Amino acid sequence: MSRSVVKWLVLAAACVPGLAAQAQAQNTKLVLGMSGWTGFAPLTLADKAGLFSKHGLDVEIKMIAQKDRHLALAAKSIQCAATTVETHVAWNANGVPIVQIFQTDKSYGADGLAVRGDIKGFADLRGKTIGVDAPGTAPFFGLAWMLSKNGMTLKDVKLTTLSPQAAAQAFVTGQGDAAMTYEPYLSTVRDNPAAGKILATTLDYPMVIDTVGCDPAWLKANPRAAQALADSYFAALDMIRADPAKSNDIMGAAVKQTGAQFARSASFLRWQDRAANQRFFAGELTAFMKDATAILLATGIIHKAPDDLAALFDARFVQ
Repeated sequence: MSRSVVKWLVLAAACVPGLAAQAQAQNTKLVLGMSGWTGFAPLTLADKAGLFSKHGLDVEIKMIAQKDRHLALAAKSIQCAATTVETHVAWNANGVPIVQIFQTDKSYGADGLAVRGDIKGFADLRGKTIGVDAPGTAPFFGLAWMLSKNGMTLKDVKLTTLSPQAAAQAFVTGQGDAAMTYEPYLSTVRDNPAAGKILATTLDYPMVIDTVGCDPAWLKANPRAAQALADSYFAALDMIRADPAKSNDIMGAAVKQTGAQFARSASFLRWQDRAANQRFFAGELTAFMKDATAILLATGIIHKAPDDLAALFDARFVQ
């Protein structure tokens, strides 16, 4: 046997593990549940720009309301979901296990409470009607968090259950006294100052943090696919930095916005790259979950804290 043939066989053998890993990811079909929240948009970009395929994934994105996403997870109709950290805590506490594998974003003013002009502070909200999404959603949690920081509870106000989009639309058309919503819908309020003002956002109360998690059984069976999912997200952030105009056009189209409109919405949050993820999983995540658990218990979203918060995340995919 010639030296060239031997060399070729050695190189081929060395490549086999890599090929096997790629094949495993390629053959794994993944359904991801999420919403049109601006913070999740890099996942849409990864889909539309072919980044999932490039990383050997066959991903189907399903738009599912946050209040229903855990039902899809429990039914095994989705394998992974993007949602807020406290929602992951609530799902686990209520019997729908999910393990967080990477952080997508932090809200920096993208979630907020809109109020009528005569409301000067939180104390003026007593007895007022607030449009907010259902229990178990980020707006519901956010409102409870803000009220708690001001010595109030949800019992001090009247709630009307409206989706984030509907809450914003109802508010600008004169319905209700206040609305808890998020981007891109919060900009509906920003664009209609005659309707009222924004009393507080996540700049004042930083409590909206989003992560992607996966069913633990699926995760155990498909670690390479989970790694490819995280890597695709980080690749999308690289694309946004390299070509923001094209990226904003793609992400905006998914929520019926122009690229410029989408860029404005995105300016109120921060997508989290690999380095930020490493810092987050090193301690901030656990600390936030502890604080969130207290609010979830107080509002009755959960009746028992998760046994082990460390079981609710797996940091190996952001290394």
